[in-house]
Amino acid sequence: MKQHYSVIIVGGGQAGLSMSYCLKQRGFDHIIFEKNQIGYAWRSKRWDSFCLVTPNWQCRLPGYPYPGSDPHGFMQKDDIVNYIKDYAASFDPLLKEGVEVSKVWKNDAQNVFELTTSIGNFTADQVIIAAGSYHNPRIPRLAERLPETIVQLHSSEYKNPESLPDKGVLVVGTGQSGCQIAEDLHLAGKQVHLCVGSAPRSPRRYRGKDVVDWLDQMGFYDLSIDEHPQREKVRAKANHYLTGRDGGREIDLRKFALEGMRLYGRLKDIQAGNLEFRSDLKQNLDHADAVSESIKKTIDDFIRTNGIQAPVEALYQPVWEPEEDLLTLDYDKANIGAVIWSTGYQSDFSWIEIPVFDGKGYPGHERGVTHVWGLYFLGLPWLYTWGSGRFSGVARDATYLADYIVARRKVASQPNAWSVVNEFLLGS
Repeated sequence: MKQHYSVIIVGGGQAGLSMSYCLKQRGFDHIIFEKNQIGYAWRSKRWDSFCLVTPNWQCRLPGYPYPGSDPHGFMQKDDIVNYIKDYAASFDPLLKEGVEVSKVWKNDAQNVFELTTSIGNFTADQVIIAAGSYHNPRIPRLAERLPETIVQLHSSEYKNPESLPDKGVLVVGTGQSGCQIAEDLHLAGKQVHLCVGSAPRSPRRYRGKDVVDWLDQMGFYDLSIDEHPQREKVRAKANHYLTGRDGGREIDLRKFALEGMRLYGRLKDIQAGNLEFRSDLKQNLDHADAVSESIKKTIDDFIRTNGIQAPVEALYQPVWEPEEDLLTLDYDKANIGAVIWSTGYQSDFSWIEIPVFDGKGYPGHERGVTHVWGLYFLGLPWLYTWGSGRFSGVARDATYLADYIVARRKVASQPNAWSVVNEFLLGS
């Protein structure tokens, strides 16, 4: 292996591979360093029954749209891994798996980036960080108050109901993972205790179509973060919960409650053998329903404005209401044998020793371009659009960065050529 490349990509997931495809098309000398193996996070950090929550037709990596026979279905875990592996095989990138990058810094004297890796030191003219943002599982220190007799897992470690003790399970958090794991346990006959947070929910199908189809037709997936009413704040918002399981359906926690799942407000404290909850269960359920209904109303307005013929659906009616908030629970009496913390991740870019980060450790960028010449980010949630961190939108971002890098090469080779980059930016 040589030690210097025009471009080094850190991360070999769908973002890094998409970037490699675009650079290869444009004749750029580059290499990908991947800490694990292709598809590692999908294979090893998801539960057995995991599947996409967006339809397969939204899987459209650059040069490789979904090749299967079920575009409106939802790929399961093994199929997702194969899709990524087959994508890599389709254009054979220069990819080194099992290589960890432990340090990236800018050598200003030589005008190169230096990278320390598990197989040696490398330099590059430009570096693209495509390592995502879900790095370190976040588990609150509150977990330390539970006895060792209770199994504790982060959602990324959960595999299946059979791997847990034959007891009740407490699931903390109702983002996409929390709700889907709670459903997985519930369908297996486990007694599930679910701490309901403020995450919104989404309908699955409405007025004859999957909601994703409606939103695509309405142009939602083309909405940039600059155009979003919440702008940068949307990056910290929880995803709407729903599922692609068994052909896709919405998740209504009230229905689970009717079937025996125990619902509580957010976890507040653990002491003296008791779980203590906030009195916000009804508020959180109502909020989730309100978001779901607002999505339906937006679709209704679109149908009406455009004169579209679509079946009419009855208004949503809650099937269950909490009579009163249950604020405490003795975990021994409730026979809880496991806790699954669906409490998200903390990003960790500490290995990048270049001053481009804000006070929360998020990289400052415009569509992935930082203020440091030659340093880029790709694959972050809402890097530019909703799909930036997903199969649906990463192609747009990778293409933009590849074209930007081409424009910068022209600047480097032509005197007074900043107009090349300006024209590119204005044209995008």
